[in-house]
Amino acid sequence: MRCAVMPDIQIFLFISGGLVALIVGGELLVRGATGIAVAAGVSSLVIGLTVVAFGTSMPEMVVSLQAAAAGSPGIAVANVVGSNIFNILCILGLCGMIAPLAVSSQLVRIDVPIMILGSLLVYIFSFGGKILPWQGLILLTILISYTVFIVRRSRSETRAVKAEYEAALSDERAEVKDIPVWLSGVLVLVGLFVLVLGARWLIDGSVALARRFGVSETVIGLTIVAAGTSLPEVAASVMATIKGERDIAIGNIVGSCTFNLFAILGITPLVSGGLPVPPEMLNVDLPVMLIAAIACFPHFVAGLTFNRIEGVLFFFSYIGYTSWLVLQATGSLMRPDFERVVMTIVLPVLVPVILLVLWSKYSLSRKGPRNAKSS
Repeated sequence: MRCAVMPDIQIFLFISGGLVALIVGGELLVRGATGIAVAAGVSSLVIGLTVVAFGTSMPEMVVSLQAAAAGSPGIAVANVVGSNIFNILCILGLCGMIAPLAVSSQLVRIDVPIMILGSLLVYIFSFGGKILPWQGLILLTILISYTVFIVRRSRSETRAVKAEYEAALSDERAEVKDIPVWLSGVLVLVGLFVLVLGARWLIDGSVALARRFGVSETVIGLTIVAAGTSLPEVAASVMATIKGERDIAIGNIVGSCTFNLFAILGITPLVSGGLPVPPEMLNVDLPVMLIAAIACFPHFVAGLTFNRIEGVLFFFSYIGYTSWLVLQATGSLMRPDFERVVMTIVLPVLVPVILLVLWSKYSLSRKGPRNAKSS
């Protein structure tokens, strides 16, 4: 195959060029879809929760579909699982390090349990070694039903949340309001074309990289591909955090994870006749994704503030997880020592500390709004 003899410089060009094309294509797609939504009179809140949140996940969608079609199911599944782990632990952790995060949007609070449900369903479906078409249909049906629910429920959202989304999307609405609908449609088509082209380059480069270093396509999908296709979420959520638009920062991360689970792992098995799940993902990666999703519950459903300390914990948890992946993939002699330190020192200290912090914050939140904010 072409990628089997690809030289190192060509591998780099394919991967970097693919990532750039995915980012550009995703931006064109979101811009065009936003223009169509504005022309149709859709509110900024609905645009933010659907068009923007789902649009930033289109690189993952196209990459997974292309990977499944190219006979690389390891990349197809690992891209989704790795992206969700990256979104929650790395991006959310990074945003929490920039500024404490709290949710006032009821829709975002509902998003989190849906994300946990999707993570659990994907984990359960994967036990058979393959996500079957009927299971994909279940995931896709849940997404469609939930999207309809979001649109209807958005009308009862608080004025403060609506104003936050209106302010955040004011520039985007101003840029697209004078663009003809037909031109917005062209942007969508061009964006999809560039996305497909970028996905093809990225997959070719990733498969060649895996063969070059003798690691599995799954590991490449969980790391380079997952982080690369999540770059739009990094930019959107970090900028929203800096601007103080914290509902948008969290909503973008959670919405993207939800889309990854229900749309990508719903559509791909339907199109490909079933999506094989690499066995090694059942032991570590899928449980990590599920645990990461559950870890969001106390903060964004119970109303506790996600502070900088927790942001640091999330971020370095991702560093630790990625380090373990690399050590395992390369067969490093350091892996046993790394695992021993984590199991005998880090986890026994870290878990009780996290539980104590959460319990303390929950107890303070029940004493009154003033104490809850100070926590």
